[in-house]
Amino acid sequence: MSRPQLGRWRLLARQPRGVLGLALLALLALPLAAGTDCPCPEPELCRPIRHRPDFEVFVFDVGQKTWKSYDWSQITTVAAFGKYDSELMCYAHSKGARVVLKGDVSLKDIIDPGFRASWIAQKLNLAKIQHMDGINLDIEQEVNCSSPEYDALTALVKETTDSFHREIEGSQVTFDVAWSPKNIDRRCYNYTGIADACDFLFVMSYDERSQIWSECTAAANAPYNQTLTGYNDYIKMGINPKKLVMGVPWYGYDYTCLNLSEDHVCTIAKVPFRGAPCSDAAGRQVPYKMIMKQINSSISGNQWDQDQQAPYYNYKDPAGHFHQVWYDNPQSISLKATYIQNYGLRGIGMWNANCLDYSGDAVAKQQAEEMWEVLKPKLFQR
Repeated sequence: MSRPQLGRWRLLARQPRGVLGLALLALLALPLAAGTDCPCPEPELCRPIRHRPDFEVFVFDVGQKTWKSYDWSQITTVAAFGKYDSELMCYAHSKGARVVLKGDVSLKDIIDPGFRASWIAQKLNLAKIQHMDGINLDIEQEVNCSSPEYDALTALVKETTDSFHREIEGSQVTFDVAWSPKNIDRRCYNYTGIADACDFLFVMSYDERSQIWSECTAAANAPYNQTLTGYNDYIKMGINPKKLVMGVPWYGYDYTCLNLSEDHVCTIAKVPFRGAPCSDAAGRQVPYKMIMKQINSSISGNQWDQDQQAPYYNYKDPAGHFHQVWYDNPQSISLKATYIQNYGLRGIGMWNANCLDYSGDAVAKQQAEEMWEVLKPKLFQR
């Protein structure tokens, strides 16, 4: 990268606020978009992916180089939520997979149509500079049903989609939604309008205990019946199943138990969240690779909850406190993945692909392969 380019890149990275700041970014990006050299060994790898797969496998990547160990025979889209990696872009394109930007913005700002236009222009030019294939809008902020943000958010999605589709052939614009459309975490969105406006919704079927309205106890991150109820509710709203990609967690929650009963009920601290008296914020997120290393030294061994169709285990920390860890494994994911085929959803994805152990250890390698394998579409079982 030349020194003038580097100076412009630093300005882009600072992301000034306000319409004027975003307009400046868009103007700075324009010459670069046309003149940036392709970083790939073959120039055609910088061209956008145009193919539309029948089954979507949508992968979130949060950085580093673990992507080299992913199962690229399945991946159709990578949402790059880490630092930009041109090597990842080139490799993904060589495998026919899209690489998309992360898009997040303050909802208070997007009420202004001028701000929206400038923000979209800046993201579009960044995608062009980096030879990317679209954007994943990850906006998980509170919205009141009667607020101006309600309509502004739908407008942002439509305008972003229109601009990307017009400027980058074959580009993809997606939007992340909660596991249910029923105002989870005070997010009142126009779900049908947003679904119509973009290519598809990525349904985050995890963190389903972000608001606990019942007893403050540890439980599954993505319980089977509750997860599927969320998809039924989206479909009942009139959203085409082909507009829905099921997101599954490759992580779990470690809860410290205030009390652990003989029948494995773990009472947790009361940590309120967006109006609810308790939440999964009482626990901490742990990646699947850490869970797999810890489970053999647990005091309970692997347990299976029949009601929630999810695994868990208990352990004691060095200070003598009992913990309960809930997570998803190939067994629990495969049960939910069957729904994808039976109801004709667009595909599956995960948060996030970096959570597996790609060290090359024989046991870890098998565990990682099993988690990737369960993503493959199954035969209809209805």
